Amino acid sequence: MVRAGLRSLLESISELEVVGEASNGNDALQMIARLHPDVVLMDISMPELNGIEATRRAVQAHARTRVVMLSMHADAEYVRQALVAGAAGYLLKNSEPGELEMALRAAARGEIWLSPAISHVIPTLVREVAPARRSLEKLTSRQREVLQLIAEGNTTKEIAQHLRLSVKTIETHRTDLMERLGIHDVASLVRYAVRVGIIEP
Repeated sequence: MVRAGLRSLLESISELEVVGEASNGNDALQMIARLHPDVVLMDISMPELNGIEATRRAVQAHARTRVVMLSMHADAEYVRQALVAGAAGYLLKNSEPGELEMALRAAARGEIWLSPAISHVIPTLVREVAPARRSLEKLTSRQREVLQLIAEGNTTKEIAQHLRLSVKTIETHRTDLMERLGIHDVASLVRYAVRVGIIEP
């Protein structure tokens, strides 16, 4: 229903064509690779692969595609993570419809666009970043993906099946990311994932 509403809004914008929709980060990456869109409107909170990690991978693999992040979160750390991942814009879900068009057009022109409602976070963005976020950046892309799947309650076997990897490989990833984060149990991993915005509380 949310995507249908967004599609309706987008289709009312002149010179803009909606070429696809995705329900999670992995599907989004597959569609970006297949359709080569000029601009992607990406939600931060998605199952399996969150929008920040999907944006990071999309920007690395498809340099000409610009990503505008759509989020309910107005705090500086979410904005900073989105921009570090390569997002060309950050739009709040409670923004006026006209802001959606402005954000997409700005991104298409190669500009960075931030929702006016989050202008107050800009000073925070240029100050020292939170230690938890810095530690997150020490993880590889695969480790962040495994972390999200663990935090969502998947077993090692389920994660292995989902990522088409062996159980042993997943166990290695889990051990490595725990060592890098200095975390020694799954419950603490889940709390960490919530704290840094990988999953919703």
